[in-house]
Amino acid sequence: GRVEQRLGRPTVALDLPGHGEQPALTSPTTLAEMAADVAIRLPAGPVHLVGFSLGALVAQRLTVDQPGRVRSLTCVSSVAERTDEEAAAVQARLDGAARDFAGSMDRALDRWFPAGEAEETAAWREETRAVLLANDPDSYLHAYAVFATGDRDIAARLPEISVPALAITGELDPGSTPEMSRRLARRIPDAEVAIVPGARHMLPVTHPDDLA
Repeated sequence: GRVEQRLGRPTVALDLPGHGEQPALTSPTTLAEMAADVAIRLPAGPVHLVGFSLGALVAQRLTVDQPGRVRSLTCVSSVAERTDEEAAAVQARLDGAARDFAGSMDRALDRWFPAGEAEETAAWREETRAVLLANDPDSYLHAYAVFATGDRDIAARLPEISVPALAITGELDPGSTPEMSRRLARRIPDAEVAIVPGARHMLPVTHPDDLA
């Protein structure tokens, strides 16, 4: 919402499968299935497609699978081609969420909104906590499993993307690192990279002006 207000053009925010108003995921899914679900609900005509975090992977897959639907691609806080160490770390977070969902949400909030930062960080943290805890845990795990592996699945097909592309992430994002945005730019022809100083993962919340 914060970003949409600043764009000054018509925008549509689509919920990913298992998110927001979309039905909870009740069984394992794939990046291709998530992208197909979003594609069905896209507005008519080529769109400027923006995806955040897991949504960035979905947007990459949608652009590869249905290139005529996309006019430009923006990948916000996106993971890309995790190293073995990075893949192990995200798998550990997935396993942790399966064991202790609420505790896992608190650990995510610690990464995104560290204690001792700006005063408004506390408000963002509580706002985000409410969204996280409203998740259906099983649905969350099915979606997170795609997030944990989708970057490696899509990597080989990124060179097929021929529309203008931007990879933007926060300087201090420990999971969707600046290096990952640079990996996207190495794979996607002529992609641009933007690194937002001082920003962490929740870029659309904390730095809407920079993102817009």
